[in-house]
Amino acid sequence: MLYPIVLDRKISRRDFLYKGSMAAALLFLGCATNPVTGESQLMLMSEGEEISIDKQNSPHQFSTDYGAVQNPTLQDYVSGVGKDLGSHTHRQQMPYSFRAVNATYINAYAFPGGSIAATRGILLELDDEAQLAALMGHELGHVNARHTASLMSKRMVAMALAAGVGAYVGIQQENLGAGIIATQLGMLTSGAFLAAYSRDNERQADALGMEYMVKAGYNPEGMTGLMEILKNMNKKKPSAAQLLFATHPMSDERYDTAKKSSETLYAGYRNQPIYRERYMDHTAGLRKIEGPIRDMQKGEELMGKKKYADAETTFKKALSGAPDDYAGLVMTSKSLIAQNKYDEAERYIDKATTVNPTEAQAHHLSGYSKLHRKDFSGAYQEFDAYHRNLPGNPNTDFFKGLALEGMGKREPAAQEFYQYLRQVSEGQNARYAHGRLKQWGYLR
Repeated sequence: MLYPIVLDRKISRRDFLYKGSMAAALLFLGCATNPVTGESQLMLMSEGEEISIDKQNSPHQFSTDYGAVQNPTLQDYVSGVGKDLGSHTHRQQMPYSFRAVNATYINAYAFPGGSIAATRGILLELDDEAQLAALMGHELGHVNARHTASLMSKRMVAMALAAGVGAYVGIQQENLGAGIIATQLGMLTSGAFLAAYSRDNERQADALGMEYMVKAGYNPEGMTGLMEILKNMNKKKPSAAQLLFATHPMSDERYDTAKKSSETLYAGYRNQPIYRERYMDHTAGLRKIEGPIRDMQKGEELMGKKKYADAETTFKKALSGAPDDYAGLVMTSKSLIAQNKYDEAERYIDKATTVNPTEAQAHHLSGYSKLHRKDFSGAYQEFDAYHRNLPGNPNTDFFKGLALEGMGKREPAAQEFYQYLRQVSEGQNARYAHGRLKQWGYLR
């Protein structure tokens, strides 16, 4: 049985004052000692909550980035470097995990509980293991200084004040069709869960990263080299690095500070190794397909400009050099779906599923394509497979509801729409789901 959902509510002056006092109370009570600096820090979540948030959200970001690379040599190597660094941090008790992901854009990121990833795009930019250690050390710096948790705490205070200020805008009925399905093919975009750090956060993460890498036995020049790479990319501003600089603001100051620290504070450690040959050995398989990865980067840039036919050509060129590349297959299918070439898209999706059966994104795209072809039963099966592989994405509930509606199964469709609205209350899809529940008599 479905229960009424109240989506519009006005706030009284008393409620507004109450929420303001609650926000003030949160500011007063929500302080903790920073594990790095020992200073007081606004913090409204426990370490256990950081880990829980990480477990809930990081798998979805990794899937958005086409999952972990299927090269065991590279995967074990990145994980080993990261875990060694983790043993030299301020929060050694955190459940750190490190992975290389299939995404070709240039970035590395961390979730608050210690899940850290580097994309194939950024691994191709590095020259040695010391630079990799600097990259992983920087992300460990964010986790240890609790930067993401602090940002979330500040947002919680702001939301406590703003929660009732604006009434929910009225929800209106929309028809099932291409317009209701998100322009991003129903998937979360890259970086959907990632924190945007401040320049102060970046400075502190740089300093901690250098501290950790030096303690782990690396030459501090690894951080200087990493900063030089980022500085050069920032000036060129390639599309593939846009998300990197949106979440990790770069400046000449960061390079200058790293260089100075290497020459002064850590001068006595400059005889430590950089392990260039070891890095080259372990990334040989990745560098073997550098050309196709560069083509995928160009294809994603063309997708962003809505030049879908050109993107299709570029992705197919990439696949000619790496025919079994999961990310390349999925990217190609996206470019075809954007052009309404659903039958051809599904051939690439089917191959992607064969290449990497445990990764969920291809199932979502297949379901999306089948919805457009009005194969509602097939669409439901694909979304259900996605949910089994990667539960917790509310979009899956919505699309399962669409598929069930198309099959004429109103009651289970209503259940899926209701489940979706329990998690999402705004946007085009929420308006559609609410409209259907109201039309069918489940909402007053």
